Amino acid sequence: MPTQREMTRAVARAEAAKTLSRDEVAALFGARGAELSRLMVAARRVRDAGLADAGRAGVVTYSRKVFIPLTKLCRDRCHYCTFVESPAVLAAKGESMFLSPDEVVEIARRGAELGCKEALFTLGDRPEDRWPEAQRWLAEAGYDSTLEYVRAMAIRVLEETGLLPHLNPGVMSWAELTRLKPVAPSMGMMLETTSTRLTEKGQAHYKSPDKDPAVRLRVLEDAGRLAVPFTTGLLIGIGEDETERADSVLELRRIAREHGAIQEVIIQNFRAKPDTAMRHVDDLGVEEYLAAIATCRVVLGPSVRLQAPPNLVELDECRGLLDAGVDDFGGISPLTPDHVNPERPWPQIDRLAALCESEGFTLRERLTAHPGYLREPWLDPRLRAHVDALAGPDGLADPDAPVTGRPWQEPDGGWADSGRTDLHATIDTTGRTEDRRGDFDEVYGDWSALREQVQATPTSSPSPSPSPSAPALAGEHLGSVEVASALRVAEADPAGLSAEQALALMTADGPALEAVCSLADDLRREAVGDDVTYVVNRNINFTNVCYTGCRFCAFAQRASDADAYTLSLDEIGARAVEAVSVGATEVCLQGGIDPAMPATSYEQIARAVKAAAPSLHLHAFSPMEIMNGVARTGLSISEFLVSMREAGVDSLPGTAAEILDDEVRWILTKGKLPTAQWIEVVTTAHRLGLPTTATMMYGHVDQPQHWVAHLRLIADLQRDTGGFTEFVPLPFVHQSSPIYLAGVARPGPTARDNRAVHALSRILLHGLIDNIQCSWVKLGPPLCAQVLDGGVNDLGGTLMEETISRMAGSTNGSRKSVAELEQMAALAGRPARQRTTLYTPVPA
Repeated sequence: MPTQREMTRAVARAEAAKTLSRDEVAALFGARGAELSRLMVAARRVRDAGLADAGRAGVVTYSRKVFIPLTKLCRDRCHYCTFVESPAVLAAKGESMFLSPDEVVEIARRGAELGCKEALFTLGDRPEDRWPEAQRWLAEAGYDSTLEYVRAMAIRVLEETGLLPHLNPGVMSWAELTRLKPVAPSMGMMLETTSTRLTEKGQAHYKSPDKDPAVRLRVLEDAGRLAVPFTTGLLIGIGEDETERADSVLELRRIAREHGAIQEVIIQNFRAKPDTAMRHVDDLGVEEYLAAIATCRVVLGPSVRLQAPPNLVELDECRGLLDAGVDDFGGISPLTPDHVNPERPWPQIDRLAALCESEGFTLRERLTAHPGYLREPWLDPRLRAHVDALAGPDGLADPDAPVTGRPWQEPDGGWADSGRTDLHATIDTTGRTEDRRGDFDEVYGDWSALREQVQATPTSSPSPSPSPSAPALAGEHLGSVEVASALRVAEADPAGLSAEQALALMTADGPALEAVCSLADDLRREAVGDDVTYVVNRNINFTNVCYTGCRFCAFAQRASDADAYTLSLDEIGARAVEAVSVGATEVCLQGGIDPAMPATSYEQIARAVKAAAPSLHLHAFSPMEIMNGVARTGLSISEFLVSMREAGVDSLPGTAAEILDDEVRWILTKGKLPTAQWIEVVTTAHRLGLPTTATMMYGHVDQPQHWVAHLRLIADLQRDTGGFTEFVPLPFVHQSSPIYLAGVARPGPTARDNRAVHALSRILLHGLIDNIQCSWVKLGPPLCAQVLDGGVNDLGGTLMEETISRMAGSTNGSRKSVAELEQMAALAGRPARQRTTLYTPVPA
């Protein structure tokens, strides 16, 4: 418990809106008496400012909902829970392990008749992982998992009743969140606490794997990266102390700032329940509860909606909740009980409204998602009609809106050309119309929070350059004993370099760098000879409409942006035919992640290209696009890749890799797939006989140790599968990149960095990946000539329409002729030779 002096000082700093330390936040949680009264005044001031900023001063909200307890089975064993039951107990009661589809729809339909607009799906975590009976029930019903059943029932509720699903299925993976987003305007999962102590024996979360704080924090961050409006919160009084509470709310603040997806935070007070392991633990005291609410309001700030369940206190005590800074009362049902706290009935909505009015507030009904989240990228377009039917002009619920079912379906059929379909050409003449997308200030998260994250990321800098007079010789004369030692190892066994030795070579400069590049060139000559290869190909970026929110990408646009475009199937086919007419052997297809495109779009695009130009090698769809297709279709990765191969895909580009280090990756990107998911896609493709390339984008917020780790990971994957045809280092093009414009990233790699990365790619991948490619789009001819002297053997393709790098600010053009590529090789004194995608000779 904090001391009186600590509480008084912390409250004074909160009143002055000062930045609070962890210890000060902990002291606020301990505020009582006069200090608590002062803290609550400060909290109300923050709350009122937030409501005014949101355009609804004096309005407190709630959601009129029904609770759908889809299953009471769970693999966790939380010591305070009465919701969860076992198959045997359910059988003894004559109850099924899951609600049937008809039971789900009937609950929702009755709720709709009573004016409800939300269907809250409540259930335990992955019961099939603990209970074979649950697994059998799901299999017999035709579902692979509980979450697939949740998705199917959400669609039925949308179509047959019009209620908006809010999903609370517990811990979800990135892929599962992606799969569920199109069927629910919002989701939720209580963080409860970040205290790992409470997972120990005798504590509240013992033997509850889904209550591991790291696991739950990962879900919250993944929801943020995927732009899923998310409800979370803290459970106060389950054994945590003030410092652990402080840690928990500070983590919620961090995630809210970085991603913006936490739409509301619930502060829930512990109430002991009979027949639980914690039945003898005291309920949370009123003052302690109010201190928790007020502290969280002050820490989380005005933009996060703060909720307290009105049924876990007496009705008159709701005045205290308002006084402590609450602006939302959550879900209140006129039909179903609170299945998690069944002993606590809901207050009458009219009585709660009267209480709010007596305190100077108006109680208004809202939808599952708060008004700021009722637009893209937060709202999936497949839910637009359902939400618009129930929302009023201010984004809150329209109390008079009829609640009726509406069709839910994936976009189907074809699509037409739209927007700047000539951008690949006009980017080199008229350029872009704007230097950034229209939602620059909201889609990427809080830039100031990202700057702090970058500053906290461990760095390593290149070794000091040796004296200009130092001889460029192997051995101890290179200016660094570490570099000389690493070079000796590399000469004997390039792939056997340790991470430390590889880092020494990666950070070499001056004569040491020349020696590294010379070794790389010797290895290149040994592996593939002197020919510089290239492929005659065409890029077709079929759309740049994308809501993923990668912070480095200047290509992605909103559908309403002036530079946005989408190509029809006919136009894609026509461009493939044009490629063949100028001698192309390959077409590379990649595009934005547009949720308005059909789930079958990738298959349709592939078939359109093959129908128009069957001779072309179809190099198509990055791992990110593959995972989008997996989420949209419900197929496994393997099944989806087989369907792509059957549609005509011959190989995959290994882009969407950026840096395969999630610490850096989540600064650089937002909704991109995690490292593990990228690995799963490419290794699955390799095992199915679909080769891929591998890439690395560098020179932004990364450091040399990340480059080394990325290369070593690619080497390990190649040893395992052998499916990479080439490795392509991609220098970061900064000029129009959002993360650079926001002042977070540096302006791309230096010439030294470029030479070192290409040389180390050759060295670390020697004997594994024969072909190291440089990107003329990003480097330009002079730098391409330099890296050709340092291990590179391939110039990539003619491209015909390069739009992605050009929109980012590259000045090296959007296409090259064969003559221009051969001239680049000549600058390095090397012969040039055309190849196929898989590095075989081109047929006459």
